[in-house]
Amino acid sequence: MARLAQTAGLTEVQKEILATVRQFVDKEIIPHATQLEHDDVYPQDIVDGMKEMGLFGLTIPEEYGGLGESLLTYALVVEQIARGWMSVSGVINTHFIVAYMLGQHGTDEQKQRLLPQMATGEVRGAFSMSEPGLGSDVAAIKTRAVRDGSASDADYVIDGQKMWLTNGSTSTLIATLVRTDLGESSPYRNLTTFLIEKPPGLGEVSPGLTIPGKLEKMGYKGVDSTEAVFDGYRIPATAILGAEAGRGFYQMMDGVEVGRVNVAARACGISIRAFELAIAYAQQRETFGKPIAEHQAIAFKLAEMGTKIEAAHMLMVNAARLKDAGERNDVEAGMAKLLASEYCVEVTQDSFRIHGGYGYSKEYEIERLMREAPFLLIGEGTSEIQKMIISRGLLKEYALKR
Repeated sequence: MARLAQTAGLTEVQKEILATVRQFVDKEIIPHATQLEHDDVYPQDIVDGMKEMGLFGLTIPEEYGGLGESLLTYALVVEQIARGWMSVSGVINTHFIVAYMLGQHGTDEQKQRLLPQMATGEVRGAFSMSEPGLGSDVAAIKTRAVRDGSASDADYVIDGQKMWLTNGSTSTLIATLVRTDLGESSPYRNLTTFLIEKPPGLGEVSPGLTIPGKLEKMGYKGVDSTEAVFDGYRIPATAILGAEAGRGFYQMMDGVEVGRVNVAARACGISIRAFELAIAYAQQRETFGKPIAEHQAIAFKLAEMGTKIEAAHMLMVNAARLKDAGERNDVEAGMAKLLASEYCVEVTQDSFRIHGGYGYSKEYEIERLMREAPFLLIGEGTSEIQKMIISRGLLKEYALKR
């Protein structure tokens, strides 16, 4: 067992799950990831393997057919999967967020109908807040749902455009945040989460809902990222998460805290893999008559990389454990996401430098990691947004008594 990124206090069940996932990653993901990524091919065989392992139901309660595991278990599983290929972790990330939001905020009917199908992977979740030109300003959401009539059970009609849906074409359930003008003074109280059920595919998948073609990206390939265009899309009021309009912002932010722990875990996974590649290469490559690992310049890089991985992993574990304990973890999740993503870029770049010219070759795995790592700086809120969240939390906690 590797020394870095170990987690104290795990149960035997958690250890068994992680050992099984690590073996799956080593045998089924790492040997194929680079070719699949270069070809931008959806990893269907890998996804099928994760279904067989029950990973789509990892955090879903046992009463709904899931494994009922904690956010910590989920984060450690994601760390291992991202170590193999970050895109595979993207396949299950939004699924986990939607399942979490359903479990925390859904009605009994929504949970009983959807969670068992999510546990098997039959229903696959996607998560949608962003819009073209929106950035991190959630209050400026323009996609709008208007009630068609005054009856309490009247349908809503949605118009607008959403952006950056991971699993946009392969998902069959999208939790999407839209504006519902309820007359509230705060713009955040006019936002509602709808559970949009749709068939997989591209084009007009349902009347009024179009999933255009996949967005081309620098990295994070294989997994599909799309837009969603709503044009007179009709949806019943019963599709509102929790059956209460105006609660969407709170529900989404609860999900985003889970997502930020996930991004931190992904960053840790990529960092671990970049380190593994670097320390192996440094012991094989020789210059001036000895392995480059014996040159102090390289040895110091390895020491710094290992230290950064340990720090990021511990922050990620702490944020997950706080959420599992039912405590607020917005500051801790922000810290974990900030540090892990920034360190991931640094560790990956150091591994790239250790590889020298070979690091620029597509034949070497580090080339793929170099294109994947920057995504984590912006996913689930940029580093600058994390700093805002962290500073506000700290200023509130340490406010001077006047």
